[in-house]
Amino acid sequence: MEKLTGKVALITGGTHGIGAAIAKKLAASGVNISLVARNAKESNLDKELQHLGIKCITISADLSKEEDCKRAVEETISILGDIDIMIHSAGGAAPGGLLTGARDVWYQAFDTHVHAAFHLSAAVVPSMKKLKAGSILFISSAAGLRGVKNALAYATVKGAIPQFTRALAFELSDLNIRVNCISPGIIRTRFQDFLTPEQAKNNIDNRIPLHREGTPEDVAEAAHMLISNQFITGENISIDGGMTMRIV
Repeated sequence: MEKLTGKVALITGGTHGIGAAIAKKLAASGVNISLVARNAKESNLDKELQHLGIKCITISADLSKEEDCKRAVEETISILGDIDIMIHSAGGAAPGGLLTGARDVWYQAFDTHVHAAFHLSAAVVPSMKKLKAGSILFISSAAGLRGVKNALAYATVKGAIPQFTRALAFELSDLNIRVNCISPGIIRTRFQDFLTPEQAKNNIDNRIPLHREGTPEDVAEAAHMLISNQFITGENISIDGGMTMRIV
């Protein structure tokens, strides 16, 4: 496992939920952090992480826009230096089916999840190429591994990310830049706040074989491993309590 002390990580969606848990885990290992989110300036997480003795900055950006993806990378490099680690955790719900979802939901989902992954990678790889090493991590979803009702756009974009991971990992392997992916299942964050008590109970009783929800820290543990392990690339890890491995 590689020591991460002194490295620089850019984390999108880093002020809440899974992104914040990963930021805390990396900061505890001595990584300097750039937190990128739509309303990053409203968070106090940067001050919390700075108490760990690392540098931490916040950058407000709309990652559905190519220019904001580029700006986030450029600002991070100008303040913290070349980027060793990039994690794209930002996202959002995209409800609706083929005949019930608004057209703009489909396109917005691609802009935020898939196109942002492309633009961020294109912006950050030159920095990693200069360092002759790098680690890129995408956060997908169990929804991208199986069919999901009433979330056609969300399931589709999340399904695209593991394939983007594999293709990009192969493309960047000669540069010693590793690319991996995590597909969380039902993780207790604000993203799950829409669930009714009955839905939450059904998940635990019937859908998740381990009969409990996951935590952001569960995902952060795996993220830390994928970032520090130098011999894993092109992989997707499901963290879902066994939900996607079951048939009935």
